[in-house]
Order: sequence, then C-alpha cells, then structure tokens
Amino acid sequence: MAPPLLQLTGIRLTFGGRNLLESADLSVSEGERICLVGRNGSGKSTLLKIAAGLVEADGGTVFRQPGARIGVLAQEPDFSAFPTTLAFASADLRPEEGEHAARFLLNELGLTGEEDPKRLSGGESRRAALARALAPNPDILLLDEPTNHLDLPAIEWLENEIASRQSALVLISHDRRFMERLSRATVWLDRGITRRIEQGFGTFEAWRDQVLAEEESAQHKLGRKIADEEHWLRYGVTARRKRNVRRLEGLHALRKEKREHVRVAGKATLEAAELDKGGKLVIEAEKLTKSFGERRIVRDFSLRVLRGDRIGIVGPNGSGKTTLISMLTGDLEPDSGSIRFGTGLAFATLEQKRDSLTPDTPLADALTGGGTDTIVINGQPRNVIGYMKDFLFAPEKARTPLKVLSGGERARLMLARALARPSNVLVLDEPTNDLDLETLDVLQEMIGDYSGTVLLISHDRDFLDRVVDAVIVPEGDGRWQVYAGGYSDMLNQRGGDLARGKVQPKKAESSESPVADPSFAKPTSAKPKRKLTFDQQKQLETLPGAVEKIQAVIGKLQAKIADPTLFERDRKAFDDAMALLTKAQGELEKLEERWLELEMLREEIESQ
Repeated sequence: MAPPLLQLTGIRLTFGGRNLLESADLSVSEGERICLVGRNGSGKSTLLKIAAGLVEADGGTVFRQPGARIGVLAQEPDFSAFPTTLAFASADLRPEEGEHAARFLLNELGLTGEEDPKRLSGGESRRAALARALAPNPDILLLDEPTNHLDLPAIEWLENEIASRQSALVLISHDRRFMERLSRATVWLDRGITRRIEQGFGTFEAWRDQVLAEEESAQHKLGRKIADEEHWLRYGVTARRKRNVRRLEGLHALRKEKREHVRVAGKATLEAAELDKGGKLVIEAEKLTKSFGERRIVRDFSLRVLRGDRIGIVGPNGSGKTTLISMLTGDLEPDSGSIRFGTGLAFATLEQKRDSLTPDTPLADALTGGGTDTIVINGQPRNVIGYMKDFLFAPEKARTPLKVLSGGERARLMLARALARPSNVLVLDEPTNDLDLETLDVLQEMIGDYSGTVLLISHDRDFLDRVVDAVIVPEGDGRWQVYAGGYSDMLNQRGGDLARGKVQPKKAESSESPVADPSFAKPTSAKPKRKLTFDQQKQLETLPGAVEKIQAVIGKLQAKIADPTLFERDRKAFDDAMALLTKAQGELEKLEERWLELEMLREEIESQ
C-alpha cells in the first residue's frame, strides 16, 4: 500500500495558555476528499497550517511525501511583492509551466490578471488566492473557508472545478452544500483530538450527536459509580485494609477522570428582542426603478411583503442586492415608483461589512455603548456578562478589544448587537459568514421562532433552503423575479443556476482572443459528425430519474438516522440504516459521475 501524501500524528499545540491541540491526527492519501469540521476556535485552521508547514507544532510528527505539491488557500494573502493579480496567481508555478493556468483561472473567477492588488475587494482577494492555490494542479488542496466572500455563481463554479480535479482535498467550510458535494470522509476536531469516519459530511451530524450522546451516558455512569464508591467510603469500610486502600485509590482515580473531563462547548442562545407584530402589511412596493449613471440596477420591481414572510435575495456580487434591500427598507430612495410601509415597523439590521466596529473598543462596550454594565433586552435590563454568555463569550473576554477577536467571534458580536434591538423586521446581510455549523443551526431556529418578518441576503444555499419561503433573483437589465420556496425550489422553477454560464470577468483584455461561442462555430465537412450511441442516449434519458430516486432514498435514511433516540432505542436499526446510507451514497456517486461523463461527451459532440 502506497504511503499517504500527508500524515500528521499526535499533533500537540498550546496557544494562549490553553491546550489547543492535544492529540490530533490527519492522514491524506491520493485522491481522498476530506472535510475538517469543528467549532469556531477548535483549532481547524491551525491544524491546516501545521499540515502546510506554516506553523510548527509543539509535539507530534508531520510527514509530507517528497515531491508532493500542496496548494494552500491563504486566508489573508500577502500581495505586497506583486504588481498584478496575474503575478500573484503565478507565483507557485514552475518556470516551464508558464502563466497559462493562472490566467485561465483568474478569467474564470472574474478577474483579468491586470488588477492592482492594493485595490482589491475582499471577494477579489479571495478569487486571486483561489487561482494561486489551483493553478499548479497540486497533489493536495488545503482549503480553509474557500467560499467566504464569494457570490453564488463563483461558489458553484468552484464546486464544479474542484469536483472535476484529481487532487486530494482537505476542506474547512461552513457551507453545508459545498461540503456534502465534495467530501468523502470527515475528520472531526473536538476538544483537541480528532475522530474520523469514512463518510462525507452528509452523515456527520447524526454521527456527532451519537458520539456526544454516548459520552454523556458514560459521564452519567461515571457519576453514579463515584456516588456508589463515596457511599462505601462513608458506610462500608471494613478491617481489610489493603482492599480498602486499593478501592480508595480507585475512587480518587474516578474523581480525577471526572474532574479532567473536558465538556463539549455549549450552544449559543440566540433570541431576538421583539416588538408588537404591527399590522398585516409590512412593505408594498410598486414599479421601483433605480439606476446609477448608465447602469440600471432595478427596473419596474413590485413586491408585497406580509407579516411573518421570510424572503431571501440572491445573485452575483454587484447585481444590486444591497441596493434593492435598501429601497425595500426605506434607506434609499428609488428613482421612480412608490413604496408603502405598514404601521409600527421597527427594523433591526445585521451589517455585512462590520464597519461600525471600532478596533480598540472593548467587547462589553460594543454591546452596551459604554459607561454601563447592563443591556436592555425585551424591555428588561440584563448584565452584559450574562448576555455575552448567550453568544458563547467567556466573562474574561469583556475587556478584550475587538481587533483581536476571530472572524467567528466578530460574527457572533454583530448578531448580538442586531438581536438586542427591539424589532419586528429583521434585515440580515450575509448572516452566515464565519459562523460554525452549531451556531448556524441555532440561528436557523431563532429565525424560525421569530414572529416578525425577515429579509436576508445570503450565498449559503443550504441556509436559504432551510429558512426562506421566497427568493428574489436578478434576471438581467435591472429585472428581478420572485420565486416561491427556497434556493433549490428557485433553481427548479428557473431551469438554471444564477451564473447562466461561467462567471464573467469585469473587463476583457483587448490582447486576448475572445472565448469562442459554440453557437457561432462553423460546420466542417472534413469528417462526419460524431453521435451518441443508442445506449448512451438511453442512459442520458434515464440517469436523471435514477439519481432522483436514490436521492429520495438517501433523504429518508438521513431523516431516520437524525432521530436522536434511534441509537439507544434500536442499535441494530441504526447500524442497518448507516450501512444502507453508505451503499446508497456510493451508488449515487457512480450515477452522478456517469451522468457527468455523458453530458460532457454530448456537449463536446454538439460543439463540433
């Protein structure tokens, strides 16, 4: 058996006075697709940096197969030595490889290669960093939150690009849909140690809940055993001194085990401060139009929003999502059209850019406004420390300046500030950025329980499917369309993804030839045109139905496994369901690969 391309064994690291990694393992073989999951602050990014050689561990061993190329997505890329994005993206290519791969990837990601790195937005920086990681076609890709700052067309392009490559993959992401599609194994980093299952992310949460339930049961049994031994110590000591000493030593060991057990971190407690519901009508917009210069952003858009509606706005970056939501909330006047608001509306807004966070402001002051240690929630004063705990901030963090908070901590702070404002309309701009999966679950529950109206912008497909009941999508030339249901429902009704093709660059380079459009290809009589065989045509017709059937089977099995009582109630049924799920996922993968192969063949033939 060939050695792994990358192997980390028993990795230990102390950070900030605590043991961040106790005994972490990570093994990556050729072609493996692994998602690395864990709570914010659990050390996922640090473990990936150790794997890449960017951080040195305090203990453990790291093996990298000689000659293996590792592509790393930098979270904060350093552009200082590069005059253009093309120079940056080409930096890891060998001289004989040239710049072609980097230029192609930048173009696919919407960049020309001539951009000044000093003027890049967050999304553009992420696209340039992705091009650099992908350009050498590495043996292993280490990707830490690759979808952050990307819009939906870019996320879908990246998903397809990675799926088509042979590289091994280690992926950290909060995007469930992204991980479900790309992962074939899952490594869970929890309280400094790793556990692994040879299944993709789709089965992770049920498995995690099973592990935590077993751990809780074991701790309960340990507590009972300690209580029994303490009862013996008080009332059952006999003259047999040696046996008593051994039993007393055993009690001390049990107490030590109980004392040193690290409990799993709790969940955030998210609750919005709500006002009276107000009237049934929230917003009524008629033929809204807005342009900036020659560019038409919104054209003749009408919408009626009622109390309790959950509406998502999606689309490529720059399509006008923020402009539209600003008009719908009254923050921006339309050029023409009218908008009417219901009575008694109070908006609470979650900012995406976090511009209101002053770097040196202590965390507690950012919540209270400074000068007090209380915050008013639902009309009742609360100590700010208690409110911080609801959002998983330890009391000692109260005086921590905001500039040292992690991305996940900043995201939780912005939520805490927004939800503290009394409201009956929540306006959320990219609320899922930097949140871990557990906090995302709680956020979804909070939105579900919120009695008011929710307007949100998001690029998280799974989040949209779980939360909204209507989706607004740009259709070009300022036209926007409302679709009932979530993101997947929108795709089914619309008959295509948001990109309608690849992500387009901002500006085509005059020195480059435009990409040929198949519709303008000239026919040739040099040789007869190829055709799909009868069997291939038949497979293309039947594969979608087969995929749909097995997806339905997988959905039923996942729903069965998600039952938190199944494992204890019927262990055999749980094991049987897990085995059937693994088999069904393998069959689905084969069907999808064959479908993709035939579709690519069909497109190749049609373009001749």
